[in-house]
Amino acid sequence: MMQNYLEFEKPLAEIEGKAEELRALARQNEAMDVSKEATALDDKAASLLADMYNKLTPWQKCQVARHPDRPHCNDYIDALFTEYTPLAGDRSFADDHAIMGGLARFNDQPVVVIGHEKGNDTKSRIERNFGMARPEGYRKAVRLMDLADRFGLPVITLIDTTGAYPGKGAEERGQSEAIARSTEKCLSIDVPLIAVIIGEGGSGGAVAFAAADKLVMLEHSVYSVISPEGCASILWKDATKMREAAEALRLTAQDLEKLGVADHVIPEPVGGAQRDSDAVIQSVAAMIEVLLAELAEADPKKRVSARRRKYLDMGSKALVA
Repeated sequence: MMQNYLEFEKPLAEIEGKAEELRALARQNEAMDVSKEATALDDKAASLLADMYNKLTPWQKCQVARHPDRPHCNDYIDALFTEYTPLAGDRSFADDHAIMGGLARFNDQPVVVIGHEKGNDTKSRIERNFGMARPEGYRKAVRLMDLADRFGLPVITLIDTTGAYPGKGAEERGQSEAIARSTEKCLSIDVPLIAVIIGEGGSGGAVAFAAADKLVMLEHSVYSVISPEGCASILWKDATKMREAAEALRLTAQDLEKLGVADHVIPEPVGGAQRDSDAVIQSVAAMIEVLLAELAEADPKKRVSARRRKYLDMGSKALVA
């Protein structure tokens, strides 16, 4: 499968491209032995890849978090959950395809799973509105969380969005109110709630699913009140200053773990989740399994109280940090 390379990965693309060219020549001419040269290029590429990903800047992490080949919500649901039964619609206006959600089993335990789906090709990205939910998407999520609460099912959310859809129709249908209701619902349900940021956690569109007992982030995911481009446009009237904005926003998983926003950071393979989707998905599964067992032992009322206190205290901890 063709590898999509990010801007800062261009030197890597050249080396891996040369290695593939050598192997292609060898396939055309069986008498040609290029194994040593190709192996040397592979070793050089692996070393360069490790060096690149050991010192990613915040802006580069944003690019990795948005990589089109990263596993998306649909990939996690297919791999981790059995008997997934999608539930559609908010019972008020429409079904928002940017939000996936329904009943499923995780390790044979009944759960409700909700997540943003960006799509993986032009057709599906348009259908999914690039993962940017409209009000009906958040109202669908509220309906699913109510269902989970009624039947005592843990909720798992998978977050990957640049933010809620900012279109005229969404605003007319109460986008901010819908996000607020979803956030409120996250903070009030009695069942365990685990949120996993699998790519990009942007603005209120992410917070609406992330006000959880435990917030987990993948190593190269990001979580912020605004995108670096949007921040740069507002502060400096220049979207090209997104690198400086990314530095200032402290949006990386590592920064947010230090600030107490993220509870756990899940390591990714060298080169990011897109290089080994199966390994990342299994790491997420292992973390969810541990956290579900931990949260199941807590008294529901105390768990909800601790969840709310966590977010009420978050600003003061951030200021101290």
